[in-house]
Formats: sequence, structure tokens, C-alpha cells
Amino acid sequence: MRTRSAIFAVFVVFAVGAATAVAQSSEQDIVNRYLKKKTKTQIRKLGWISANFTLNRINRNNDYNKFANYSSDQFSNTSVSWLGQAKSFGVDFGVVVKKRIALSVNGEYWLKLGESQTGSFVYTPPDRTGGTIEEVKSEIEVWGLSAAVQYYLWNRPTLQDKLDKMTFRVGGSVGYYEAKWNLWPEYQNLNLSTATYEDNNTTYKGSAPGIAGFVGVDYPLNILGMSLGVDFGYMYLNFKNIAWYNSADEEIVVTYNNSEDSRVDLGLSGFRGKVELKRFFTW
Repeated sequence: MRTRSAIFAVFVVFAVGAATAVAQSSEQDIVNRYLKKKTKTQIRKLGWISANFTLNRINRNNDYNKFANYSSDQFSNTSVSWLGQAKSFGVDFGVVVKKRIALSVNGEYWLKLGESQTGSFVYTPPDRTGGTIEEVKSEIEVWGLSAAVQYYLWNRPTLQDKLDKMTFRVGGSVGYYEAKWNLWPEYQNLNLSTATYEDNNTTYKGSAPGIAGFVGVDYPLNILGMSLGVDFGYMYLNFKNIAWYNSADEEIVVTYNNSEDSRVDLGLSGFRGKVELKRFFTW
């Protein structure tokens, strides 16, 4: 009897200990799962903000330059210059979404293209009803928004060190751009309707998609967490709908030989180089 009681007592002690251990283990598992879940919800993100300057080399074979040649022949004492280079400024915000993949949005504004000459110019348009004018103005403004994706081929920024060594990346962007083209009021444009109109020339406007591809490097400057980015690429940007509308809602366009077939597509495509001052941050 005493033996059975001793065995039973040992069994009870063992059972209670095992139950306590199981309870403690289950409690610890619950705590571990909670901490793991909490850690997942508190994962930091890596991003950057930058200001940039871009120099665009516009393709020389474009409709605007044909228009410049055509218009220059109508002046006896001046000429209209070709489009060559364009300068733009922009801001950029990006986020690293995978180890080597980043997404960004960009806004950019192009400094005025073209020229404005003041003086006394003899102008003889196609209908031969010209005369002396005081200003030869052909100025273009462009602005746009774009989204880009880039892939880090060599090195990459990290959450721990941000950008601590030079990186090499490739990418592409697509965006929406608008253009505004101001011409001298006496310019004889082409009315695509059969009706006549009385309005003077106003601003010609249009919009177009812009598509670009680029390669680039980022280099840490070790000054206030800043880095220097340099990109080189090619951008396709061609405004095929540049026009203005008179009071009768009739489309008025620019041409390079006064015919409907010579409507000017304002082509600003070309190679571009960008320099940006960039700062990575986490949150």
C-alpha cells in the first residue's frame, strides 16, 4: 500500500511538472508569434528625395527646324533659329520596393526653348501681305510628370547603411507632358477648316506621352547623407497635336510649307544627361 502511494505521488508530481512545462512552452510560443508579427509590421522602408538638372540634346532632324528654315526665308533681315539643346529642372521621390528594384515619381519643368527678337523686321508671308513687324517670337515651354522603375545591377542602397558605396543601375520611365508654343502674332498659320476667322494668333498647345530609358550611377558624398547621381539615356517626346482654336472652334496649326501635310509635330526627342543631388532616408 505504501509502495502504491509513493508511486502515485511521484506520478502526480511528474504530471504537474509536465503540465506546467507545456503551459510555459505554449505561453512562450504565443509571445514569440506576437513578437514575430510585431516585427513584420514594423519593417522600415528605404527611400530618397532628389533635385536634378537635365540637359537634353534634341534631334536636329525635326519639324520645328524645317519650320525655322521655312520662316527664315520670309524675313529679309533676320532668321529663326533651330532647336538644339534644352535644359530642365526636376524633383524626384523614390522608394526601394525590393532588394534591387526601386520605383519613383518625377516632376520636371523645361526652361523656355526658342527665341524672342525685338527690333524692326521685314516679314513677307505666303500671301505677300506682309510688312514691318517689331518682334519675332517663337518660345516653347514644356512641363511633365513621370513614373520610373530602376534596377540596381551593381551594389545597392540598404536600410542599415543607405548609400555607402557607388551603385550602377538601369531603368526606364513613362510620363505625361504638356507644351505651350508662343509665336509672333503676324505668323500666317494654317486653318484646317474651310471657314475664315478673325482672331489673332494665340498660344499653341498640346500634350504627349514621354518614354525614356537610362543608365546611371549613384556616388556617396559623405556630406549630410547626400549622394550624387548621374544618368544618361534617350527620351522619346513628340507633340503631334500642337494647335489652337479660334472663336468658331476651328483648329489652327503651324506648318513648314503652308500645307496640311506639313503640319509641325513638335518633336523634342533626343539624348539626355541628368545630374541629381540625392538623399536617402528610412521610415
